[in-house]
Amino acid sequence: MLYAFEDFEVDSDQLELRRGGEVRPIEPQVFSLLELLVSNAHRVVSKEEINEKVWGGRIVSEAALSSRIRSVRLAIGDDGKAQRLVKTVRDRGFRFAGEVETVGSMPAASLGVIENLTPSDGTVDPAAWEVPQASIAVLPLEPLVDDPLKTPLADAISHELITELSRLRWLHVIARGSSFRFRGHDVDLPEVGRILGVRYVVSGSLSIFGEACTVTLELCRPETRSVLWADRIETSLDELMSLRVTLCSRIANHIEGRIQTDEGQRAASLETHHLDSWSAYFRGLWHVNRFNAHDNEIAGHLFERAIELDPGFARAHAGLSFAHFQNAFIGHTRDRGEQVRLAREHASRGYELEPTDPFINLSMGRSDMLRGDWESASVWFDRTTELNSNYSLAFYHRALSNAVTGDGVEGPNLAMRAISLSPIDPLRHAMLATRAMAHLNQDEVDDACEWSDRAARVPNSHLLIWMIAALCNEIGGRSDVARAWSERAIALDDRANKERFLRAFPFARPDFRARVERTLTNLGF
Repeated sequence: MLYAFEDFEVDSDQLELRRGGEVRPIEPQVFSLLELLVSNAHRVVSKEEINEKVWGGRIVSEAALSSRIRSVRLAIGDDGKAQRLVKTVRDRGFRFAGEVETVGSMPAASLGVIENLTPSDGTVDPAAWEVPQASIAVLPLEPLVDDPLKTPLADAISHELITELSRLRWLHVIARGSSFRFRGHDVDLPEVGRILGVRYVVSGSLSIFGEACTVTLELCRPETRSVLWADRIETSLDELMSLRVTLCSRIANHIEGRIQTDEGQRAASLETHHLDSWSAYFRGLWHVNRFNAHDNEIAGHLFERAIELDPGFARAHAGLSFAHFQNAFIGHTRDRGEQVRLAREHASRGYELEPTDPFINLSMGRSDMLRGDWESASVWFDRTTELNSNYSLAFYHRALSNAVTGDGVEGPNLAMRAISLSPIDPLRHAMLATRAMAHLNQDEVDDACEWSDRAARVPNSHLLIWMIAALCNEIGGRSDVARAWSERAIALDDRANKERFLRAFPFARPDFRARVERTLTNLGF
């Protein structure tokens, strides 16, 4: 359905809000609330009905509902004082007061898609616009097959990839009904980007000859024709058929990481006063992943700006929670108690807004870590993997939890699962160091030394990582290497001591904790 009022259109098929034909930025949950109000413009919509249809029956606070109503009003040029379009009906709910025209179907032009790419006059003149958030179209894979009956498998893989990418709440994914209009090896990617209004395009091919299958994929920025990521996967036909969903899930994980990096680089090129909430968030991610006090402070200000511009931006709250977590965990600031409180506060706010976002669930687990409740933290990390079975950070944090609580048997495998899912992750140093501690827990000292050294050599590693390397090498009898890492840590921060280390890693096994404490004392911590 298409609902039109004033110069706005609410498109329930494409999940888009448009003004004057141009797509307006709006979060999925805010869109759902707006659609509910607009589609019931003839009556008052109760808070109970909003809870049922927008939050899936989960009762949320008045503050959460008020935040979403404010976001709806902001998106359509209204405010709480004027209430020109969205009116509050005291003690009952909300009513949409605008004149709404309902259309059962709409022409392709208003979808931003050309129905016929070769019109009668032979020209193509699509209306171009820029979607102000990360957006992607997955084109159908080009089938290179020895049997026409195998051709549909190419479309099936592309469709599975669309499904997996659509699980990312922050990513605007074009439906297959639009993206599948573009087929063949000679597709003009800049034209696709303009027609569909996307920043990113995935294209590729599926080659099947006998039992041998090859999937090639490219992630591109269409306006520059630049390739951001590419992969070639060789497998058998039987494996492709049985592992299709798993394969697409792993591909989606790689694409997510590359888009986040690219969005951060794009935001870094903007002047600060021109940043919208989306750009401020991604620039904040870049700074927070530098893992030093200066960049972390900048990240906190950027996440705060993103929230100020859009109070309902759930991931910005999770980002701010991470900045406070880092302050408390690494020890960038001296007010640890306040940082622990703020990390939990913003994680909870993010969860209130988007309870199924993996990053936000991870933030809840991190905040439990800071409070010393590792058992509850593990529950959050497990829930995160349920939401996204290829979320590398969830496996890393689960490995860390095992190392701290003493359940270290699965630690190395969990850490390696995280590394394999995200080989160039900003937290690679932490993943490697966690594997080292898991080996140390099992008294596999040589392995612990090897992995801790690899972690400490990663460019953005920090104080705690160097202390882990010093600890492992000292226990492993490599005192010269241990002293080098300990001196580096102490030179960076004179507060590098065993109390700070054990506050970050409160090992549950008394014998292991005592061994760590003795070793750190010997190293001068």
